[in-house]
Amino acid sequence: MIPFHLRPDEIINEVNEFNAKLHHGIHTLSEIGDIDVGASEKEPVYHEDKLVLYHFKPLAKKLNPVPILIVYALVNRPYMADLQDGRSMIQGLLQAGQDVYLIDWGYPDAADRYLTLDDYINGYIDRCVNYIRKQRSLDKINLLGICQGGTFSLCYSSLHPDKVKNLITTVTPVDFQTKNDLLSRMVRHIDIDMVVDTIGNVPGELLNYTYLSLKPFRLMGQKYMDLVNLLQDKEQARNFMRMEKWIFDSPDQVGEAFRQFIKQFYQQNGLVNSMVRIGEDTVNLKKVTMPVLNIFAAADHLVPSDSSKALKKLIGTKDYTELEFPGGHIGIYVSSKAQKLIPPSVGEWLAKR
Repeated sequence: MIPFHLRPDEIINEVNEFNAKLHHGIHTLSEIGDIDVGASEKEPVYHEDKLVLYHFKPLAKKLNPVPILIVYALVNRPYMADLQDGRSMIQGLLQAGQDVYLIDWGYPDAADRYLTLDDYINGYIDRCVNYIRKQRSLDKINLLGICQGGTFSLCYSSLHPDKVKNLITTVTPVDFQTKNDLLSRMVRHIDIDMVVDTIGNVPGELLNYTYLSLKPFRLMGQKYMDLVNLLQDKEQARNFMRMEKWIFDSPDQVGEAFRQFIKQFYQQNGLVNSMVRIGEDTVNLKKVTMPVLNIFAAADHLVPSDSSKALKKLIGTKDYTELEFPGGHIGIYVSSKAQKLIPPSVGEWLAKR
């Protein structure tokens, strides 16, 4: 914004400088080429429908003998956890001696419309866990859930506690009706039956613009004004475009599973009220008796920290640890501060157990 006290000639200079930066930025964009994502070497080890289970190549000589399975959310692509060299939670976990697997849900289409939460949790997640257990001759593995994937991991750990040795939740919503949860206030008043019955699978673009609308000035205005300065440096421009690629790479949401998730978690606050049903079973968080590390972000506008911290009073374990990250929902995975804090803390916590 141009200050009002500037003289006309100073205003002209500001405009000319901005235009020069913009011209240079357009040239920078034309030179950055394809936007690559992913810092860590991996191989697919299990396929089912759209799902791919990846195993990452270890980076440490001494590995934790119990592998860790990362369960990502359905609403975005999991390469956020391994965005680029130096900005990768997965890379940090590998350097901390973890043996890492990750579920990539792929891109659902119309053939998947009637998949349920039971299909995802007691189906896909359970079969991935069983694959790893069989390959490693283990009764239990470690589980790390990210955002909605953390909620799924909580449900899975409640229903299958005999298969989970340690549970880690990151920016995971638990209480879906906390005071400062703007997303929840919006979603609670949606007629989700009408939405799903009308359009089937919910377009990823629709959800993405819903998330952006929670902070419209910062996420849809100010950042693009700031971009003019970032475009003066090719590497900074490339980093910006990696983030933009991830933000707008939003898979459609399977209609039936989305309906169940909105109703049971947001509208009924089912985890708090013990009303979540997965298949024939009701999720009881008191059955989460394995050690739990709960990581949340202090400035998270999508999953308020109070939503995550509600977990402490709901689970059955006495071995519960909280870790607060002084940042936001995305920064917890890609910021330099997060790289120094999160993976080493996870490694140390697991090493003690």
